[in-house]
Amino acid sequence: MFHKSYPQWYPARQSIRLKPKGKALRDEEILQNLPVGTTATLYFKDLGPQIGWTMVFLIEYAGPLFIYFLFYFRMPFVYGLDERFTSRPHPVVNLACICHSFHYIKRLIETVFVHRFSHGTMPLRNIVKNCLYYWGFAAWLAYYINHPLYTPPSYGQKQINIAVIMFLLCEAGNFSIHVALSDLRRDGSKIRKIPYPTKNPFTWLFFFVSCPNYTYEDRIFSMKGGIHANSITRNVFNFLGQTGGDLDQFHCHDSVCPSGIVYFALLYSDDNLGKR
Repeated sequence: MFHKSYPQWYPARQSIRLKPKGKALRDEEILQNLPVGTTATLYFKDLGPQIGWTMVFLIEYAGPLFIYFLFYFRMPFVYGLDERFTSRPHPVVNLACICHSFHYIKRLIETVFVHRFSHGTMPLRNIVKNCLYYWGFAAWLAYYINHPLYTPPSYGQKQINIAVIMFLLCEAGNFSIHVALSDLRRDGSKIRKIPYPTKNPFTWLFFFVSCPNYTYEDRIFSMKGGIHANSITRNVFNFLGQTGGDLDQFHCHDSVCPSGIVYFALLYSDDNLGKR
């Protein structure tokens, strides 16, 4: 009814409340069931232009995938044309690109076929913040790992092998959690349900946390000791992701939690490029 009178305010950007500073009414609430008398005053707030969550994640995740290739293929406008920069990349650089690409392709596939959302849209203005985080750090990380003066990890092949195993385990765990959360709304319901472990061992972390996909994603970056690379870039990236920089985590009880950041952190060498 309101939308018919004011077409510019489509339902997704409407917030209807019983009090000026009260809680917004849910879409499924019926006027007859509200705590009002025979007459009621409803307060309208314009939430601004909206964008669907599926499109939000597609934009966020497609960016890092393609931005990384600009550095991997060493475009002239990125590293210049110095003769030292024409050497072939170290094999671990190729492996890092494969893992990075796999991770974000997995994210895109999950967005289309796995994730289910209780909120259909997000304010369009927030897409800028989200993309700055994902796209910006993807470029920063890719700059160092693909730099022509890059040197392999300090602990060599042992560090790489451990990273491969952890990468695969965390990706499998992350995917398992996404599927488990998606199954909570298999019938299309938007009711919030408490997730529980299944027969899949990767879901047993539900005994301890409500959205352990972030546990799988963040633990790689949080590990200390000999298998860690000394990358300032990676440390900042992980710090922001764990303290609120990963903006999606604020919705993990309202929607299927999207994946955070986990790919070949352990492949990264020091930021002191070229030093041996």
